[in-house]
Amino acid sequence: MEDDVVIRTQLFHNQVRECIICSLLFITLYILSYLVIDRFKKNTDFTADSKEDATVNRIALCMCTFTLAVSAGAVFLLPFSIISNEILLSFPENYYIQWLNGSLLHGLWNLVFLFSNISLVFLMPFAYFFTESEGFTGSKQGIMARVHETAVVLFLLTFLILGISWVAFAIINNDAASRESLYDLWDYYLPYLHSCVSLFGVMLFLSCTPFGLSRIFTITGHLLVKPRPLEDLDEQLNCTIFEEAALAHKLNGKLSTCWVFFSTESLKHQFLAIHARRLKLEMRRRTSAWQRNLCYLLAMLLLLVLTGISVLVVGFHILQLLIDETAMPKGMQDPPLGKVSLSMFGSLGAAMEVVLIFYLWVSSVVGFYNSPLFIKLTPRKQDTTMTKIIGNCVSLLVLSSALPVFSRTLGITNFDLLGHFGRFNWLGNFYIVFLYNMLFASLTAICLFKKFTKTIQAELLFAFGLERFPLPITRASNSVKVDPTNSKRLL
Repeated sequence: MEDDVVIRTQLFHNQVRECIICSLLFITLYILSYLVIDRFKKNTDFTADSKEDATVNRIALCMCTFTLAVSAGAVFLLPFSIISNEILLSFPENYYIQWLNGSLLHGLWNLVFLFSNISLVFLMPFAYFFTESEGFTGSKQGIMARVHETAVVLFLLTFLILGISWVAFAIINNDAASRESLYDLWDYYLPYLHSCVSLFGVMLFLSCTPFGLSRIFTITGHLLVKPRPLEDLDEQLNCTIFEEAALAHKLNGKLSTCWVFFSTESLKHQFLAIHARRLKLEMRRRTSAWQRNLCYLLAMLLLLVLTGISVLVVGFHILQLLIDETAMPKGMQDPPLGKVSLSMFGSLGAAMEVVLIFYLWVSSVVGFYNSPLFIKLTPRKQDTTMTKIIGNCVSLLVLSSALPVFSRTLGITNFDLLGHFGRFNWLGNFYIVFLYNMLFASLTAICLFKKFTKTIQAELLFAFGLERFPLPITRASNSVKVDPTNSKRLL
């Protein structure tokens, strides 16, 4: 009897401890998410003349902050699990890390799954309809009128989505067991609905990540100063200063007769382009030699190594799929943490897996916001409306909730999916997983090949001064068109 009391007390203490840890983690992510949204939100939406609109926007902002916190939790979920396994493997008897256990990780995975569904199905649609609602015709105006209209529209939308999903699930799984499971909302229906959302997120990863892997090299090139050992900075800067002064002189109208073939607008555009070029040259001149010649090369080499390792890991996983059935992604209900390392290279390999997961995540976000379909969603500092914030939160939530499935499907890590994440039906289909790996490797190789061939060709032309030839050359790195007639005029 006393043993049962001791066991129950210990279980109660463990549950309280896990609740406290989960609450602290969520509060931290919520604060960070609020700081991120506060940096981009449009302040005029919260200081409107109508107090009702300002209140509605504040309520929607809280929902968006909650959703973004859930997205951040989904991003850190798999890396946290991998790191926890390696810590328990390295320090199995340490008292201070006993709170890291399978029960805690399993609870975190279930909470992320639950909050992702709540945010995607209820909070974000409610926030959007709430900001767009005005109340039913004939009812009293106010917050409650908007709440009633939003609740009715959200109910109808939820009923429509659930009905469509129910019909699709019945058509795909046309057997007695599946028909009985249609009425089990929590164990079968919601996981199936989330499986469709995760499949959409994984396909979004497939379209954005290869493009982002190539685009991230361009962004790094803009942020860092490129090495050009064959260029003469002083000569180029002097020529640019003279050309800027000449254009400023023409704009003042002192020598307007020499520029009869140019309009004022074209002169302004040329002046702004030359001014921007002068600022870049002055920045290059102020930077030290090691920054110009070493930082850029190290950054590009690091990106190239990470990209190459990612492609090699996917290629190795493709071979594993053809040979070993255990390479297929699957779910795990009781994670044996601290028993064996997830990588054949030990803790170093696990650390590399974490780095690759974050690298692919950043690349997918970069590719998402640079794709033609979603470039309009790109947030701007202090100039992002609530509608655009809601769209960004939904997009990041879809990508984040699919990140563990994406990483496991590509074989980036061997950590099996926990909870409902491992119950997606399409994960057990060999042809879908194999075709997905092949498409990812092929698209990444094509994007990188096109990127490097164009960039290397443009850089070689500019490094050897071949831009002075009669043909205009467009530099791929910063999309600046060089007109050789201007250079000849200066010379």
